[in-house]
Amino acid sequence: MSVQPLRVGVIGAGTVGREVVRAFLERSPRLTPADGRPIVLVGIAEKFTERAIANGIPESLLTDAPAHLIASGDCDVIVETMGGDEPAHTLVAAALAAGIPVVTANKHIVAHYGAGLEALARANNTVFRFEAAVGGGIPLLGPIAQDLAANRITRVRGIVNGTTNYMLTAMAREGRDYAEVLREAQAKGYAEADPTADVEGLDAVNKIVILARLAFGTWIAPEAVSNRPGSTTGAPGQPGITGVTAEDVAAMAAEGRTLRLIATAVLADDGAIEASVVPTAVPANSPFGRCDGVLNRVEVDGLPVGRVAFEGPGAGGAAAAAAVLSDIVSIARGLGSTWGGAPIVDRGAQAVRPVAGECVMAPSGACYPVGD
Repeated sequence: MSVQPLRVGVIGAGTVGREVVRAFLERSPRLTPADGRPIVLVGIAEKFTERAIANGIPESLLTDAPAHLIASGDCDVIVETMGGDEPAHTLVAAALAAGIPVVTANKHIVAHYGAGLEALARANNTVFRFEAAVGGGIPLLGPIAQDLAANRITRVRGIVNGTTNYMLTAMAREGRDYAEVLREAQAKGYAEADPTADVEGLDAVNKIVILARLAFGTWIAPEAVSNRPGSTTGAPGQPGITGVTAEDVAAMAAEGRTLRLIATAVLADDGAIEASVVPTAVPANSPFGRCDGVLNRVEVDGLPVGRVAFEGPGAGGAAAAAAVLSDIVSIARGLGSTWGGAPIVDRGAQAVRPVAGECVMAPSGACYPVGD
């Protein structure tokens, strides 16, 4: 008996979507799992069709109407790689409501609408996978939700934004100031023309929200996660790494420390979640201190396992596409959603407060948390 192919439709042919499509065009037979359905690409929705054709995407597969691609009945899986809030959220919700499995790399919609999208997937007995939303190409969310499911996870923390890690690394190695390394990061394509989401820690906030869902079984609100280090007066500092100065970096180096933007979520003894995304002073010779450039590193502490670490390429279209393709293969093999067997939860079921701990003073007046 022949096995029906898994028909895939891709929405968005930008940085990530283009790499996903390229994998189908160049090595489609290798994507088919030995224990699953063959996988075929049947459609691509992209607003800028002429640009997509110029990038080598076949015109025969293209449409500029993503809603029609979802409603056509021709797709067994929808892959959303367009990013942003709308219309991505509406399109993903429509596919899930129609019972169509969805794979996305969009950390914004997962973090901000995750509880509702999860409920839609469960209500319609379909699959929602988002491995590419955190950690790029690092296998991370699946192992936390499934391989570590027998553990009581107490803390998850990491470097989850390649742009800011590149900038802080350059500031420490070369003694340059924030504005100069930002311009360089933009010139090299590591930072967007509008870098707000990266440099103010908003991208990392979205990612720690997703990590907390899988680690602790609850959706927390992104706006509840602190992204400003406290100053010497106790007032909030500037968001993300925007207040980090060359003098701060030099002072940390003199103490054997380096600054890294660390996203942290802790399950406190009273059951509350502590969460923050702030520049943190870590030992220069520690695993976080040695995690340079655009690399990501995430550590998970649990009982009885202890500490498990994940490190690898966390940025770029190719890395994210690798995770998207892995999710598609998982669906072809008949596997379920990213959260595995975790029960459904409602957003806001847990209190959220800033992560408590020791701080170290910097010349700018900022008080940076101390990490290990």
